[in-house]
Order: sequence, then C-alpha cells, then structure tokens
Amino acid sequence: MTKKAFDVTGMTCSACSAHVEKAVRKVAGVQDVQVNLLGNSMNVTFDPDATNEGAICQAVEHAGYGAFPKGDEKSGGKAQAQDGAAREAQRQKKGLIASICFLVPLFYLSMGHMMGWPVPGFFLGEANAMAFALTLFLLTLPIVAINRHYFINGFKSLFHGAPTMDSLIAIGSGAALVYGVIALYRIGYALGAGDMMSVHHAAMDLYFESAGMILTLISVGKYLEARAKGKTSAAIARLVQMAPKTAVVLRDGQETELPVAQVRVGDTVVVRPGQVVPVDGEVLEGYSALDESALTGESLPVEKGPGDRVVGASINGNGHFTFTATRVGEDTAFSEIIRLVEEASASKAPIARMADKISGVFVPVVIFIALVAAVAWLIAGQSVAFALSIGIAVLVISCPCALGLATPTAIMVGTGKGAENGILIKSAEALETLHGVNAVVLDKTGTLTHGKPVLVEVIPAEGVEEDEALRITAALEQKSEHPLANAILEAAKARGLTLPGAQDFTAIPGRGLSGVVAGKRYYLGNLQLLGEQGAEAGALKAAGEAQAQSGRTPLFLADGQRALCVLAVADTLKPTSAAAVQAMREMGLEVIMLTGDNAATAQAIARQAGVDTVIADVMPQDKEAQVRQLQAQGKRVAMVGDGINDAPALARADVGLAIGAGTDVAIESADIVLTKGDLLGVPAAVQLSRATLRNIKENLFWALIYNTIGIPLAAGVFYLAFGWLLNPMFAAFAMSLSSVCVVGNALRLRLFKPKLPQVEACPVGQGACPIDLEENPGEKAAPAGEESEQAGADPAKNKEEEKMTKVLKVEGMSCMHCSARVEKALNALEGVQAKVDLEKGEATVTLSAEVEDAALKAAVEDAGYEVTGIA
Repeated sequence: MTKKAFDVTGMTCSACSAHVEKAVRKVAGVQDVQVNLLGNSMNVTFDPDATNEGAICQAVEHAGYGAFPKGDEKSGGKAQAQDGAAREAQRQKKGLIASICFLVPLFYLSMGHMMGWPVPGFFLGEANAMAFALTLFLLTLPIVAINRHYFINGFKSLFHGAPTMDSLIAIGSGAALVYGVIALYRIGYALGAGDMMSVHHAAMDLYFESAGMILTLISVGKYLEARAKGKTSAAIARLVQMAPKTAVVLRDGQETELPVAQVRVGDTVVVRPGQVVPVDGEVLEGYSALDESALTGESLPVEKGPGDRVVGASINGNGHFTFTATRVGEDTAFSEIIRLVEEASASKAPIARMADKISGVFVPVVIFIALVAAVAWLIAGQSVAFALSIGIAVLVISCPCALGLATPTAIMVGTGKGAENGILIKSAEALETLHGVNAVVLDKTGTLTHGKPVLVEVIPAEGVEEDEALRITAALEQKSEHPLANAILEAAKARGLTLPGAQDFTAIPGRGLSGVVAGKRYYLGNLQLLGEQGAEAGALKAAGEAQAQSGRTPLFLADGQRALCVLAVADTLKPTSAAAVQAMREMGLEVIMLTGDNAATAQAIARQAGVDTVIADVMPQDKEAQVRQLQAQGKRVAMVGDGINDAPALARADVGLAIGAGTDVAIESADIVLTKGDLLGVPAAVQLSRATLRNIKENLFWALIYNTIGIPLAAGVFYLAFGWLLNPMFAAFAMSLSSVCVVGNALRLRLFKPKLPQVEACPVGQGACPIDLEENPGEKAAPAGEESEQAGADPAKNKEEEKMTKVLKVEGMSCMHCSARVEKALNALEGVQAKVDLEKGEATVTLSAEVEDAALKAAVEDAGYEVTGIA
C-alpha cells in the first residue's frame, strides 16, 4: 500500500469534504481516505497496482473539485501552500471591501425611504419606480460578480448531485435576484399600462438588497472564519518556520554554505554559536549546550560532546562543534514531527466522522425543507414574496459550516498545542480515546526510572574510609564487563579518585569477581561470594539486606577476613515520576506498574513512586497479554513504555504512549510520543485530550442547537403563534456568526496549560536521588536552596554576585531564533553571561565585570530588538 498526500481545491464546507471523501473511496484500490477541510488537503492510502494518482485526481474532479499530488509544481510545497492560503485570505478581504462599497449605497437607497433618511427625489414615488429598481439592480450586479464563486461552485456541485453550503447560498441569493428581476419587469409593464397600484406593489417586492446583503454577510463570515482557521494551524506553521534553511558543510576541506536539501548523509557539518543545527547527526569535535525545545518542549539546554546525537532545529549555544550528518531531508526527527502533527490534524476522530455523516445528508434535507415551507405558505394563502422570503431564509440559515467546523478546528488546535508541550499525537482517534482511559500501565525501567544504574550509597565498615573503599572497588571494576561496573567507575571519576591497577583479575560467574590491588587480594560480589571465601560480613550483612529490600543491588567489598563496605547500586526513580503518578491518581486514573523485574525491587520502586498495583516478574512477550487481561476486566488502558519489549503492549493498549527517549520500535508502535521523556507528559496528555473533547462537544452542541432553533424560526413555524419571522438578511448574519463562534471557541484551546505539580530536579526524601558524588567523604548534601558553610560558601560574595545580575525586558522576539540572536549578541560582550527567556520576553545577564546599561541595550538593539527596561 502507498500513502500519498494531495492538495484539494474548491472545498468550502464539511459537505464538500464529505463528497470528496465519498468520491475517492469509490475508486478501485483505495483503502483509506482522510480529507482535511482546514488544510484543503487529503491523504489517500491506495494499492499502486490497482490505481494511481491520476485516477484519484480524476475522481475528485468528477465530484466538482480540483486535486493534485503534493510536491507537484502546481502544489509548490508547504511554504507555497501557506503563501497560497495567505493570498486567498487577502483575496477574500479585497472582495469583501469591494462588496461593502456597493452594499452601503444599495442598502441606503432600498431602506432609506422607510427609515426617514434623505433620499434624492428622482428615486421616490411610483413615477420614478423604474429608476429606483434599475439603480438597485445595477448596484447588486457588482456584488454578485465579486462573489460569483458561490454560484459557480454551488450550482456545479448541485448538478453533480452533491449539494454543498455554496449550493444553499447560490439558490437563496439567486432566487432573491431572479425574483427582483421579475419585479423589475412587472414595474415596467405596470408603468406602461398606467397601473400605479401594481407599480407600488412590484416596487415593494424588490429583493436586490437581500441578495446583495446575503452574499456580503456570508463573505464577512467566511473572511473571519478564514482568519480564525489560520490561527488554528499556528503551531504547525511555527514548526515549519523553525525548520533550518541552510547548512555549513565541509567539502574538499572548504566550508560551503548550502541549502539544507543538499546536505547528504556522511557530510561533516559545522555549527557556530547561535546557529541552528540543520540536520540530525553525531558530534565529531567540540562541546556546546543545545536548546532542543523545538522538539521536546524542554527549555533547559542539553550538553553535547563527541559521540552525542544532535537533532535538526536545535539551537546552538555558545559552543562550536562539527558533526556527521546521519539523517537528512524528510528523515530528520524534526521533519518527522511536522509530518506526524500534520497527519494528526488531518485525521478524523470517531466523533468527527459522526459530524461528517450528518453534514453529508444535511444539505439535501435543508433544500427539501425550504421547498416544503415555501409551498406550504403558498397553500396557506400567503403571497409569493412571503413564501420566497421563507424559503430563502431556511436555505441561508441552515448552512452546515458550524457543524462541519466543530471537530476539525478543535483537533487541529489540540494536536498543535500538544506539539508545543512535547506531546506528539499521531492521530485524532488517539486524542479522543485518551480522554476515556481509566487505567494507566507503566513500564518500570526507563519509564518510571532512569534506566541506568548509579551508585546511590557507600556504607563503609568501622575503621574503613569511604573514598578508599570506592577506589579499590573501582580498580577492580576497570576490567569488568558487568552492567554495574560503569556506575562504580563514574562515581570514582566524579570524586576525582586516582585508580591503581588491578592484577590477577578473575570473574566468578553468579558471585562477583576478585583481583589484586596494591599487592592485596580483594573480593567484590554478593554475600554468597563472601561466605565461600571465609570473609565475615558482620554488621554490613544487615545493611546489605536493607538495601536489597529498598530495591537496590548491594555489592560487598571484602578482603580475605572481613567485609570492608557495602555499595548500593540502583536504577533510580526519575525526579518527576512520583509527582506524575500522584497527578494521575488525583485525576481518577488507576496506576499500574508492569515490569519483568523481581517482586522485591518492583515493590520498592512502587513505594517510592506511589504506585498501588504492581505486576512483576512478567516476561517481555507476556506484557501484551497482561494489557489484554486488564481490558477484559472492562478497563480502558493507556500503556506507557520505552523499550522494544514494550512495543506489543503499546500496540495492544487502547492508547499507547512512548517515552521519547526510548527506542524507535516503541515510538512507532505508540499512538502518542512524549518527546520530553518525562512521565509528567502522561497527565498533561490526558488533560489535553479531555479539554479537546470538551471543546468539540461544546462546538457540536452550539452548532446543533443553532440549527434546531434557526430552521423552524426561518420556516415560519412561530409566525402564526407569536408573529416571529426571520428576514433572509438576518439569517445570513446568523449563519456567518455561528461559524465564527464555533471556530472562536476552538481557539480557546490555544490557552491550554496542563495543571502539573512543580518538581525540583532531585526531590528530597523519596530515595530517588543518586549519591552526591561531589561532596566530601562522610558529609551529606545540604538541602536544596541552602548553602553549606563546609563547602566554603561566602555570603558576602553571594551578595556581590546578586548585584551583578541584571534583567533586560526585550520586545520583538517571536521565536527561538530571535532569542538565540539576542543571547548571542549579549554573550559577545566581555564579562557578560546571558540567558534569554522567550516566554517572559526577558534576558537575564550575569556580569563578571562592570558593563554599562547602555552597552547592553545597544547590543540588543543592534541585533534588531528593543529593550524596554533594565532591572
């Protein structure tokens, strides 16, 4: 199967998109069709052996619309498509202004004599009725010409047997225009016959102002709707704008600046301070800190050095580095994010499909109701003008725009907002399904925990120095290939310990290892190893058992006589895991931990995280069966994981959420990707889903209520009882207003902010923090926010440093590129270290030397921005 994107022209309402979808589904070999009304695009999955792009485009054309594959010269790519949308909005604006210019005198002339406004005498009285009528007709014709697309598209789709919103407008305004022309001829005939009474009645039946007003008011609504719809895709537009355009590549020993599209896999790319990383790759030389917020939503910079992976659209800090390009073009992570967000915006949730089905049959039903209402009032004895007014009002007020816009606008804003918050939603169905989950299944390793063992505690025996014990242990582990060895070596390196060599190294399977350090043999392993070597564990045995009960792995270091220390190594809980679990529980979600680890370790991690239900000792292939079992109990399950072994469970769950730092297989199997690699993304995603579904239901409610009340009112149901009647001009205004209100309500989602607990980088008292490897032996780390006098804190110095920090209010920054330029300009000043907060519009500068405010201001202004205050 092949999936191809198409641009579609001529769609104006959900009935249009429904007809396009229906026409394409009839093509042999087409498996799936998703039409995006807001983006005027379509994704088609088809069998290339059974059909082709030409046949699909032809089917759309036969339905009365236009289509061509994305990427064709006609299409011109994303940037040109966005330019085309801007040009279309500008065209609508010009057409609207021109329509208003003719509508104002038309309305004044037609209503002036009734309102008591001064009107030239040659337009008044039965004798001047023909001049009056002709003038109105001539003022209406330019409005009809300007808005002719309603008639062209409307009658074309009507003749194809697939009437749309344009058909309703064309029939309604066209009927008013034709009836006015008939009245004009009646005036001419009556004047010739000298029948002034008939002239008077015919002059009262001129509906030119109604035709002009309907078309203009509809255009007002469409213009406002177009502007509002443009804002719904603002997140996607910002992503596209942030994509790098050029790259500096080393070729033949020379630095060459090229368009990003010309970068090839294997090229060496140069990145200077403040520049944007153009493609994905691996660092060769140099060090820097990169702002990856465009991809992860995380504002803190990430340190990068040789061997580290960098991703396109990251913004470089002050460092200079080179890297090898590994993924280019559409294969980069950033391009993948844009593609997934666009596809999610175009996809339909189940609730959206229901609205599309309603819209598909709505227009024919409305035309039928309008005819029945007009005929019924004629039979009841009302005039032709009265019946025509009723029919036109029903046609105009019933346009299904509000119904059709209710779901796609909310989905587009919701998926875009998710991308801004590091929540990459792959489909609208996942966005809808997530709001209904009641159980969240969490993998342990890499999801709740860091997935990497670290040394968390060293407990020396009496008379043994902690650093000396760690130094001997690390010396032994230098030759070990055990997974825990790296944790010991990193701890020794962080403390700056010099490691002696180890001789006569021996690995003892299932027990540990032994070796000679400084002429003395030592053993490192479990209690069983100590027993076999005749070494007494003493008081350290209880300490090791306590560590094991806490979910840590105790390692005993011993010589031939006794244990010298216990080293506790553990895969520690992520700082945000406990807060995320608490947030999920407060939202009414059942939290379950599913892990292949042993029950004791699993229970210890569960206690730290606040998880009540633990399913441990599960083989990788059985995780999917456990999820299926939970579903069989009536639970709607969201599975959160990061490893290859989680992929089947992620696919089986009602909604699968992959931690963004996980494997590609897990990310491909999931419905939602948490690009921050942070478990707090789970409650944030659920909150976003609930907010989006609530917004969609509000939109559908108002759209349906509007039509439920509007159609009977327009049909004159309340006329006999209450004298209520809806003028076609007010019907046009109400229809336009309803669409604008629905889109405006969807735009409220742009204000969405997840309600999440604030978490310190390393919460105290949860047993989650690795040992402070920089503190002195035997000393405990000071609580967060406090300075230790033992560490040499100097209050006077701190106070002086505070005086050297200034905050600049900067205006004009609109994206990460702007903030990077401001930061680069300030950091270029000697003695200045700057950090820019784009959201707050502030630049915080730390001065190591005296720098005048004027110099700081000048640096920012030279970069093209404005400083409005310095504090």
